[in-house]
Amino acid sequence: MDVTLLAIGTKMPNWVNDGYQEYARRLGRDCKLTLKEISSPRRSNSEDSTTVCRKEAELLLASIPKGAYVVALDEHGKLQSTQSVADKFQQFKESSQSLALIIGGADGLSDLVLNQCNEKWSLSKMTFPHAMVRVIVAEQIYRAISLLNNHPYHRA
Repeated sequence: MDVTLLAIGTKMPNWVNDGYQEYARRLGRDCKLTLKEISSPRRSNSEDSTTVCRKEAELLLASIPKGAYVVALDEHGKLQSTQSVADKFQQFKESSQSLALIIGGADGLSDLVLNQCNEKWSLSKMTFPHAMVRVIVAEQIYRAISLLNNHPYHRA
């Protein structure tokens, strides 16, 4: 199964890169997780967050792999349990459909992106730094795949 994680922002702290890489490595052959970092457009003093989000949206939409099922990670999305994510991953695996997960920048995601997505998922009712979301998502993908493979990592 192929999963692409599209994320606004580059030059993350080492702990973010290390955490993401740890879980991506653990996936092995069960799931290929690819991070596509997208540089946030330079922001001038006269630009508001809506303009920045629109520019980021154009870059994100152009980066979605063809034929992928697209999920926005958004605070207004549907809360997911680990089991529901594992069930969805099983469906993607069975259908050989690739998945693209989208993480916006500091100002969130534009409606241009949200309207193009098949689903919107919320990770929590809390707000996380967008850099940390990369690590959380990679861990949750590993947890879901572990659950599907009856690996003891998930002990709920």
